[in-house]
Amino acid sequence: MLELGANSAQQPATDLIKDSSEATFMADVVEASQEVPVIVDFWAPWCGPCKTLGPMLEDAVKAANGKVRMVKVNVDENQMIAGQLRVQSIPTVYAFWQGQPADGFQGAQPQSEIKAFVDRVAGLAGDDGLADAITTAEEMLEQGAVADAAQVFAAILGEDGNNAAALGGLARAHIALGELDQAEALLNNAAPEIAGKSEIEEARAKLDLARQAGNAGPVAELQAKVEANPDDLQARFDYANALHANGDVQEAVDQLLELFRRDREWNDEAAKTQLFKIFDALKPQDPIVKNGRRKLTSMIFV
Repeated sequence: MLELGANSAQQPATDLIKDSSEATFMADVVEASQEVPVIVDFWAPWCGPCKTLGPMLEDAVKAANGKVRMVKVNVDENQMIAGQLRVQSIPTVYAFWQGQPADGFQGAQPQSEIKAFVDRVAGLAGDDGLADAITTAEEMLEQGAVADAAQVFAAILGEDGNNAAALGGLARAHIALGELDQAEALLNNAAPEIAGKSEIEEARAKLDLARQAGNAGPVAELQAKVEANPDDLQARFDYANALHANGDVQEAVDQLLELFRRDREWNDEAAKTQLFKIFDALKPQDPIVKNGRRKLTSMIFV
């Protein structure tokens, strides 16, 4: 996608802004963002808008007095990171908080928008009470106490109606309860300023996959079709969806990767689209996501 103390405002700018690489990205961004939000600027030397955006971002980060840090990633030298994070054009800027993408934008922005973005990112670490409540609700959801998690998420939204983590969490709780229409209504009513955030996208991906699961065929029957004709790509795609619906996420990803290897253009790149949907529905640090993105990226750049 680094510690700050009470005297962080006195730290030199070189501690706040640094270059990163594939070898150091985990430490510079994912691990560092456990303590302070980290803004990642994806750029390249040949990119004209990057030359304007980068310095404005740096100035805004310095003005935040240690509440946020900035990492610069040259996409020409770090194509795997760019691919894993689906950076399709530059400049692209992501903000990481507690190991996960939390905000971002693409393209050139005016100074006022950049300042607002940095201020918003700096505020991610501001309300420890709500952050702790979200962590508790996520633990409940993971442990199967779905109704209890939904109540906590709803209470958080009562305090902060535009809390993307709480809204996404409540939608995922509805999905876990099989209440897909309620989840869809929640997501469709998300305020514009949070509609594109990672927590909302994660819930949308889970909702799409949940709806697909209702149409999935029998796993054994589809497996037999694939084994009888490995080049039956529709059968392989359906088999992957059935596996995912049955809870076998890793095997579903493997089947989609195999489909992509055989014909990446099949059905308007359906395999890649479905893989991204599965990745979006999982946490970024999930081994299935990390390994799957790495394998897909290696295939794309072959």
